[in-house]
Amino acid sequence: MDLNKIHNIYFIGIGGIGMSAIARYFSANGKKVAGYDKVQTPITDSLEELGIRVHFQDDVKKIDLAFSDKEKTIVIYTPAVPSNHKELTYFIDNNYTVLKRSEILGEITKNTFCLGVAGTHGKTTTSAILGHVMEPLKATSFLGGISENYNSNLILGDDKVSVVEADEFDRSFLRLSPNIACITSMDSDHLDIYDKPDALQESFKEFAGKVSDSLIVAEGLPLEGLTYGFDDSVDYQAIDVQIKNGGYLFNVKAPRDVAEKVEFYLPGRHNLMNALAAFAMADVYGVSFEIIKKQLASFKGVKRRFSYKIKSEEIVLIDDYAHHPTEIKAVEASVREMYPGKKVLAVFQPHLFSRTRDFVDDFADSLSKFDEVLLLDIYPARELPIQGVTSSWLMQKMDLSEKKLVTKENLAKNVLNSDADIVVMIGAGDIGLMVDTIKVKLEEKFSLLK
Repeated sequence: MDLNKIHNIYFIGIGGIGMSAIARYFSANGKKVAGYDKVQTPITDSLEELGIRVHFQDDVKKIDLAFSDKEKTIVIYTPAVPSNHKELTYFIDNNYTVLKRSEILGEITKNTFCLGVAGTHGKTTTSAILGHVMEPLKATSFLGGISENYNSNLILGDDKVSVVEADEFDRSFLRLSPNIACITSMDSDHLDIYDKPDALQESFKEFAGKVSDSLIVAEGLPLEGLTYGFDDSVDYQAIDVQIKNGGYLFNVKAPRDVAEKVEFYLPGRHNLMNALAAFAMADVYGVSFEIIKKQLASFKGVKRRFSYKIKSEEIVLIDDYAHHPTEIKAVEASVREMYPGKKVLAVFQPHLFSRTRDFVDDFADSLSKFDEVLLLDIYPARELPIQGVTSSWLMQKMDLSEKKLVTKENLAKNVLNSDADIVVMIGAGDIGLMVDTIKVKLEEKFSLLK
């Protein structure tokens, strides 16, 4: 495909985090971009501010006439869109070039030197860190979250080097052709796509086989490549780790030398692993230790990844995207490391009926590690309800005395009634849209408003 001959790009599901990054990219490169999404969000608002037309009804009549030229138009859709979507059906029936998000991302990056970050956990933060590290080298980075440094999920550079979050959902990452890649983790997930854990593992191994130059893997993964972690046997080892100002000061023992006094200010050992993965990828590419250290120290994080919304002596409010038991455990461990002895309230919104069903015991175990839990209803996303799979069922399995089912309407009241020192709001659904309301209520309660 010659993207230079394409003038119009239409997105179905344009507000998705991965879709919107590509929409920004094409808009910045002078293409006419428009699209549909189910709901208006801050992401769609930001796209409209760029001049991208977005509508929110599945209606063929809403499609701009400029997109009627099939030779100069491509249509991109997300796998989350149902197959009976009217606009998608229209484009397919009228013989437009219709591609999945992963296919167009593969087309954009195939002629670049591509650094891909894969893993069931950690890939968004790691790719955002790596994108920031590679920014001085003018890499273009497609991220799965909003970087706090750039307030965007796209870091726009030139067309020579790309950083890509390689998503295992729907086997999307198999469309990529990475030169250097990292795999952060291979825990079971997306069992609605991968019918058994072995299928997910095999998909990661297939992705690893597509890497042309260097594969970098977290310690303990069953893959051949350069390794990173804390064990003495790894190629990139974090040593002499100290907690400093809510972050870390450490050294990195790399194959060719030791990088001393590396600073990184995201809490949690899992984030230290993410920083180490980005360090390894950048070092293999050839970025100097000086640039890597400078960029790691100035990295501000990713929105909804252990994002501090309030950080005061009276109360701390943290927002996090965690939606898998392993991620929830990592959040809890990070809070305990930064705030030992404090009472922690977790507000959790389960994401997907199938994921709740498949990992219910693990969810119960991870949530039971908090001191108090408020549990919202399951966010369905692309799914229909599954009989018997409810938040009430999950709560019954939790070994915790202070636990309660809450609605969105009475969530703020219940948070305010808690005597917790730390409030953590976690989940991948629309819980993120409630955080600002909770923030204002807590600021009023603790007289923090200026």
